[in-house]
Amino acid sequence: MRSDQMKTGSDRAPHRSLMKALGLTDREIASPLIGVVNSANGIIPGHVHVNRIVDAVKAGIRSAGGTPIEFSVIGVCDGIAMGHKGMKYSLASRELIADSIEIMVTAHPFDALVMVPNCDKIVPAMLMAAARMNIPTVVVSGGAMLAGRLPGTKKAIDLTHVFEAVGAHAAGKMSDAELLACEDNACPTCGSCSGMFTANSMNCLTEALGMGLPGNGTIPAVYADRDRLAKEAGYAVMELYKKNIRPLDIMTPRAFENALTVDMALGCSTNSMLHLPAIAHEAKVHLDIAMANEVSKRTPNLCHLAPAGEHHIEDLFHAGGVMAVMLELHKKHLIHTDVLTVSGKTMGAQIAVAVNRDPEVIRPIDKPYSLTGGIAVLKGNLAPHGAVVKRSAVAPEMLKHRGPARVFESEEEVSLAIMRGQIRKGDVVVIRYEGPKGGPGMREMLGPTSAIAGMGMDKDVALITDGRFSGATRGASIGHVSPEAAEGGPIAFVQEGDLIDIDIDGGLLTLLVDEAELARRRQGWQPKAPEITTGYLGRYARQVTSASTGAVFAD
Repeated sequence: MRSDQMKTGSDRAPHRSLMKALGLTDREIASPLIGVVNSANGIIPGHVHVNRIVDAVKAGIRSAGGTPIEFSVIGVCDGIAMGHKGMKYSLASRELIADSIEIMVTAHPFDALVMVPNCDKIVPAMLMAAARMNIPTVVVSGGAMLAGRLPGTKKAIDLTHVFEAVGAHAAGKMSDAELLACEDNACPTCGSCSGMFTANSMNCLTEALGMGLPGNGTIPAVYADRDRLAKEAGYAVMELYKKNIRPLDIMTPRAFENALTVDMALGCSTNSMLHLPAIAHEAKVHLDIAMANEVSKRTPNLCHLAPAGEHHIEDLFHAGGVMAVMLELHKKHLIHTDVLTVSGKTMGAQIAVAVNRDPEVIRPIDKPYSLTGGIAVLKGNLAPHGAVVKRSAVAPEMLKHRGPARVFESEEEVSLAIMRGQIRKGDVVVIRYEGPKGGPGMREMLGPTSAIAGMGMDKDVALITDGRFSGATRGASIGHVSPEAAEGGPIAFVQEGDLIDIDIDGGLLTLLVDEAELARRRQGWQPKAPEITTGYLGRYARQVTSASTGAVFAD
């Protein structure tokens, strides 16, 4: 056993003595020691209940003959961190979480792991650590929040509606009482926010990747099915341990291709284009974001989950979940069925027992929402290394757009301009110095996009940034522009009134300024000084790479 290095032999008597101080018996110490990575905390609604899930995991491990040993990691709630300095630390927390797991698992050599994340950066961080440590590992998330309901209505609402209500309220389209009703009812339970936002995107993709059991991405947090799944994760990790099946046996190039395919079919968050490359990097798998366009060309978009449509994660669960989506995709041979999963079965065996119970939520493969996938990577002289947009959440009339640039140096600047009514129909809002280095931290900007939508301009105004957008964002919101402004990317040289041409179906993002003029603007250029240069974020800015590479640390 890997744990023997800290518990076996006469020279390890001091170590065993300390373990006995934990209350462990000789029998428990002699059994496989299974680390249970607990992301519970009291500030994230998606994690406030996770101790319950962890207890179920530990019960499963014990009944299968292992000794569960729990340790904790930090987490950031993107929704609560949104719109202020705190959001600069969200993406940066991903690397810190992965590193902290590496430290814990090396300092205390566990034999296997069950990781219990739920929200945005915690899920990819744990997958990154799983690939890095490469010991038998199962990921089981905390589950999704149920959608809310406004009093007296049957229409489902979610956190997006509250952010958009802020814009509507500012525009005089919503009363104080109506805003309060949204605030009070949009988030009715614990769990990751109820749409196909970043947390649920990554939980679904964990399942598609083979690192989570069927149901991982879609079982609601408050359902007893979630507790049963957690126990099954405890059983499963013991089987992986006995068979020595490790994450790198599962997270293969073909598994990542499956994840990209499901990403396109579901219409996942654009943040998946940061996290999948980062996980692949740890797994030593090459995943260029441009691959997304190749996968998108052959993958129909089968689901319109919020913010792209009216359905929520609970609807996807009742329709058959991720496995039912993969079943539809397999009808056109779009899924690699021979890849291994943490269930010990192949993906094909898991798909074989799936059923699509609701063709309105999961469109049949021959009746998709569109013939191409939900995410597009754009390139052009404004984004030589790429930019990302959630195509499935863009109004048809905005798939092609040309308009004058309205240039802002931060999220705060543009939010103020929006609330003051200074953005006009047809504008292309450019928000720069919000990238991984320039922010620093690459803030998620749901506030500005939601305010635009709440004011009724999401079909008239485009937003472009070297920062990123929330999975809850809808409209022509194009993020991850690379190279970023702080690295001297072309976005640094856009001027007020420059025409910008957007062609989402064509994959193009073009600044209509000739090269000679751009060269003139570059002369003597100095990047804007980052707001934070000290502490963890200062170190992060010095080490982080481009969004086009997943914003991982430089090797």
